[in-house]
Amino acid sequence: MGVSDMNKPSETDWKRVNEMTDEEIDTSDIPPLDEDFFAQAQLRMPKQTPVMMKVDGDLVDWFKAQGEGYENLINAALRKGIRKSIGGRNVL
Repeated sequence: MGVSDMNKPSETDWKRVNEMTDEEIDTSDIPPLDEDFFAQAQLRMPKQTPVMMKVDGDLVDWFKAQGEGYENLINAALRKGIRKSIGGRNVL
Protein backbone atom coordinates (compact mmCIF):
# COMPACT_ATOMS: atom_id res chain seq x y z
CA MET A 1 0.00 0.00 0.00
CA GLY A 2 1.55 3.27 -1.10
CA VAL A 3 1.06 6.83 0.09
CA SER A 4 -1.35 7.54 -2.76
CA ASP A 5 -3.52 4.63 -1.58
CA MET A 6 -3.87 6.30 1.83
CA ASN A 7 -5.47 9.35 0.17
CA LYS A 8 -8.22 7.33 -1.52
CA PRO A 9 -11.53 7.17 0.35
CA SER A 10 -12.29 3.76 1.78
CA GLU A 11 -15.24 1.87 0.39
CA THR A 12 -15.62 -0.02 3.67
CA ASP A 13 -18.55 0.88 5.91
CA TRP A 14 -16.36 1.39 8.99
CA LYS A 15 -19.31 2.51 11.13
CA ARG A 16 -21.05 -0.82 10.48
CA VAL A 17 -17.83 -2.76 11.08
CA ASN A 18 -17.15 -0.96 14.37
CA GLU A 19 -20.70 -1.69 15.56
CA MET A 20 -20.49 -5.43 14.83
CA THR A 21 -20.36 -7.81 17.78
CA ASP A 22 -17.87 -10.68 17.86
CA GLU A 23 -20.70 -13.10 17.11
CA GLU A 24 -21.59 -11.23 13.90
CA ILE A 25 -18.08 -11.55 12.45
CA ASP A 26 -17.65 -14.49 10.07
CA THR A 27 -14.43 -16.24 11.06
CA SER A 28 -15.20 -19.54 9.32
CA ASP A 29 -12.24 -19.15 6.94
CA ILE A 30 -9.70 -18.66 9.76
CA PRO A 31 -7.99 -21.84 10.94
CA PRO A 32 -7.86 -22.46 14.71
CA LEU A 33 -4.72 -21.28 16.47
CA ASP A 34 -3.18 -24.37 18.03
CA GLU A 35 -0.10 -24.90 20.21
CA ASP A 36 2.13 -25.29 17.14
CA PHE A 37 1.11 -21.83 15.92
CA PHE A 38 2.03 -20.22 19.24
CA ALA A 39 5.28 -22.20 19.47
CA GLN A 40 6.39 -20.65 16.17
CA ALA A 41 4.92 -17.16 16.72
CA GLN A 42 7.28 -14.20 17.01
CA LEU A 43 6.52 -10.90 18.71
CA ARG A 44 7.23 -8.00 16.35
CA MET A 45 7.24 -4.51 17.77
CA PRO A 46 7.27 -1.38 15.60
CA LYS A 47 10.64 0.33 15.37
CA GLN A 48 10.68 3.39 17.57
CA THR A 49 12.38 6.57 16.41
CA PRO A 50 13.76 9.02 18.97
CA VAL A 51 12.37 12.52 18.40
CA MET A 52 12.81 15.89 20.02
CA MET A 53 9.67 18.00 20.14
CA LYS A 54 8.03 20.69 22.22
CA VAL A 55 5.09 19.57 24.35
CA ASP A 56 3.04 21.60 26.81
CA GLY A 57 4.55 21.30 30.28
CA ASP A 58 1.32 20.29 31.96
CA LEU A 59 0.97 17.37 29.56
CA VAL A 60 4.50 16.17 30.26
CA ASP A 61 3.91 16.54 34.00
CA TRP A 62 0.72 14.45 33.79
CA PHE A 63 2.39 11.66 31.84
CA LYS A 64 5.43 11.64 34.14
CA ALA A 65 3.11 11.43 37.15
CA GLN A 66 1.79 8.13 35.75
CA GLY A 67 5.15 6.56 36.61
CA GLU A 68 7.88 4.67 34.84
CA GLY A 69 7.31 4.17 31.13
CA TYR A 70 5.48 7.45 30.60
CA GLU A 71 7.05 7.73 27.14
CA ASN A 72 5.18 4.56 26.14
CA LEU A 73 1.95 6.12 27.43
CA ILE A 74 2.55 9.18 25.24
CA ASN A 75 3.16 6.87 22.26
CA ALA A 76 -0.06 4.94 22.99
CA ALA A 77 -2.06 8.17 23.35
CA LEU A 78 -0.77 9.43 20.00
CA ARG A 79 -1.58 6.12 18.30
CA LYS A 80 -5.09 6.05 19.81
CA GLY A 81 -5.75 9.64 18.73
CA ILE A 82 -4.63 8.93 15.18
CA ARG A 83 -6.74 5.77 14.94
CA LYS A 84 -9.77 7.68 16.22
CA SER A 85 -9.22 10.45 13.66
CA ILE A 86 -9.12 7.95 10.78
CA GLY A 87 -12.28 6.12 11.77
CA GLY A 88 -10.80 3.33 13.87
CA ARG A 89 -8.83 1.75 11.04
CA ASN A 90 -5.68 -0.03 12.15
CA VAL A 91 -3.40 1.27 9.41
CA LEU A 92 -0.41 2.20 11.53
